[in-house]
Amino acid sequence: MSPRAAVVVGNPRPRSRTRDAAVHLATELTGTAPEAIVDLADLGAALLDWADPAVTAVVDEVRAADLLVVASPTYKATYTGLLKLFLDRFPPGGLRGVVTVPLMLGAGPAHALAPELTLRPVLTEIGATVPVPGAYVLDASYDDPAAYDAWLEVARPVVASLVGDGVAA
Repeated sequence: MSPRAAVVVGNPRPRSRTRDAAVHLATELTGTAPEAIVDLADLGAALLDWADPAVTAVVDEVRAADLLVVASPTYKATYTGLLKLFLDRFPPGGLRGVVTVPLMLGAGPAHALAPELTLRPVLTEIGATVPVPGAYVLDASYDDPAAYDAWLEVARPVVASLVGDGVAA
């Protein structure tokens, strides 16, 4: 059985390059398209309503994933406020057992450590298992599969060992 993959995209622009990159990464890691794609731009102001049932359902869907790709463009050397609003929905330990990959896109190499320095800490705080370094891809290369190759070479076997059968080797 293939692992259940989900993607969360923190770009305020719907159907963004960040989304495309995250779907590509999840597909490369599992060999199949992710079952859940959460484009936070579509939820908009509902993220501010802690009782919103649609947001609660999305949180539950993400918690049920075996593999989660959390993606954001790099804004001011960190991830977006939209993504932060969503991640605040998870209590400490709320992503326990979910293998999670941080992914950030940026305009240049100056922020290549942003996934490690900004996104990984919040993911581990909420219990996610983050077994590989975060991926950083230049905006200009988001649609070039070769831009992911070196990262995938390192990450794919580690992810496969944690989420089991069906992961592309």
